[in-house]
Amino acid sequence: MVKREVSRRQFMQLSALATAGAVVAACGGAPAAEAPAAEAPAAAAPAAAAPAAPAAPPTTFNEAPMLADLVASGSLPPVDERLPSNPLVMEVQESIGNYGGTFRRGFKGVSDRWGPTKLQDRSIAWYDPKLSMRPRLAESWELSDDGREWTFHLREGMKWSDGEPFTTANIQWWYDNELLNVDLTPSPPAKYSTGPDRDVVQLEVVDDVTYKMTFVDPKPLFIYEMGRVSPGDNGNEGLYVPGHYMAQFHQELTDDADGLAAQIKEAGFESWVQLYIDRNNWYLNPDRPSIGPWIAKNQLSSELFLMERNPYFFAVDAEGNQLPYVDTVNHRLFEQDDVFNLWIINGEIDFQARHVSIGNFTLFKESEVDGDYQVVLGAASGHQALQLNQTTKNERLREFFQNRDVRIAFSLAVDREAINELVFDGLLTPRQYSPLSTSPNYYPKLSDAYIEYDPEQAGALLDAAGYELGADGLRVWNDGSGEPISFNIEGTAMAGSNDEDAVQQVIRYLADIGITATYKALERALYTEHYQANEIEAAWWGGDRTVLPLAAPIIFIGTQPDRPWCPAWSYYRLDPTDPAAEEPPEGHWIWELWRIWDELAQEPDPTTQNEMFTQILDIWAEELPMIGYLGESPAPVIVKNGVRNYLPGFPIDDVTGDEHLLNTETYFWEDPENHV
Repeated sequence: MVKREVSRRQFMQLSALATAGAVVAACGGAPAAEAPAAEAPAAAAPAAAAPAAPAAPPTTFNEAPMLADLVASGSLPPVDERLPSNPLVMEVQESIGNYGGTFRRGFKGVSDRWGPTKLQDRSIAWYDPKLSMRPRLAESWELSDDGREWTFHLREGMKWSDGEPFTTANIQWWYDNELLNVDLTPSPPAKYSTGPDRDVVQLEVVDDVTYKMTFVDPKPLFIYEMGRVSPGDNGNEGLYVPGHYMAQFHQELTDDADGLAAQIKEAGFESWVQLYIDRNNWYLNPDRPSIGPWIAKNQLSSELFLMERNPYFFAVDAEGNQLPYVDTVNHRLFEQDDVFNLWIINGEIDFQARHVSIGNFTLFKESEVDGDYQVVLGAASGHQALQLNQTTKNERLREFFQNRDVRIAFSLAVDREAINELVFDGLLTPRQYSPLSTSPNYYPKLSDAYIEYDPEQAGALLDAAGYELGADGLRVWNDGSGEPISFNIEGTAMAGSNDEDAVQQVIRYLADIGITATYKALERALYTEHYQANEIEAAWWGGDRTVLPLAAPIIFIGTQPDRPWCPAWSYYRLDPTDPAAEEPPEGHWIWELWRIWDELAQEPDPTTQNEMFTQILDIWAEELPMIGYLGESPAPVIVKNGVRNYLPGFPIDDVTGDEHLLNTETYFWEDPENHV
């Protein structure tokens, strides 16, 4: 695949064509006239509570044709008996859809499970197109004046995918048998606790549809943590569990202890906890009942992972059509990015943003006609960034990376504009990792901190820190050993990818100031093992969560260890008993980050919240906890011609579910019979 350069002006012209047709063109034809390039909607300030659904649901309902025979045979109840009494009415972005068809997608294996899980894990509440939280599983909620007590009202009559009732009993089951079980939950997760002592939330089930969660300290931002909940995937963070199914794998609840022991042995596990967690993952265990729009038909470890509509899904469109529109979603395994790119240009990917690199924009754009798709542009939250592990087990590197002037030198040493033009065709923006310009928390002081190219100043900072150049032009440790400084950078960007090209360019610029670094690409599972054990010196991983950082501050406060600028401190913050945990030094600035966030998290006023978050950004601008190089990228989404209800210009961010923000259940095929 030959990479062709394209100027920013040419890109804007091309993106205008991509957005003008958006996903409206069903036959692959060009739009009649150019439209301006899509812009992301301005993000709203966080809102603590949401109104009830704005419109009454329809009173008559329709279902997908693939379910009709099951209903006729008596093996499936009629659609009105499968829906709650007040189903969620999902807004469609273009039109009421057609039933049927399959979405073909790609994934890299079990360690890449977030491709499938983001189709499923929208939960109690979800964002509307203006990024305000609205009811989803819940009909409504209230927050007490002191910010401590949340009351949620579920939709009456919801059901699991096996037809069993979904009620507050499932939340009580999770609370009693997962959250409070010391084997499954040695330490309460931050999501369901508050304060330095990690006081666990108190659950009160009022009736079948009403429950209260009361925290010791105010938690006004809790609703954002109810946006994406993936039961099973996060262990004790799942909130609701099909206890009628999972009890058989729970040592304290099973009716067949001998049978459980046999299953543990047969599966090759050492404890019931390991078996329980495995069986509680919907994507590893197709027998586990689900509440999502599609249910697993086989295991994610398969070469082709199959997902099929959930006949008991709780949502409809405005005309009473039970969602989702699309019958099945398939994820096909790939290992090399070039293979995935080939599928795209051959027209074998129907709808996907994950793994679609902006660096291949020209290739994808030039192949639109032959591949019968369009490149639709969103607003990417990610950044090209280098994480220097300030808690690495290598003591000399730890001292080196904890030196603020060293981190600033690593920033000044790199020509961002040159990398942008060479690797990304000038499409990105030089900036530190920071909230996007469309975010309510945008802060130029951080975005623009130390981004000028000044290798002379970078060298001077390293000299002043005692890391001087040796006779061979390599900088040496400041301990008198005379040994040259070197370290390894790990990441999941594979050879030949734009991300890998970018980190190699950064390594070349570091070499110019006498620093030796090498990059090693790892499969995601191995990378995960390394950062979980703090066996990592530095990493190359794009920082995201920059649209609504208050909804997910984990990178900014150092508690997202796969962006390992301080994994050992991260584990201490999350669970001091973790074998990889380490308490930060007394007086270190990370304590101030945590103090500010802990106070912010109890502040009910959105304006004050944003002002307090600026204090965190001030520390970042001063300390550069990790070094960002490029960001503000357009985000390409591959959308097959004939796919409807997905629109350009919206954020592609983990917090908002990437390409699933507008509710994938409402996306549909104009001609589903041609996409089975």
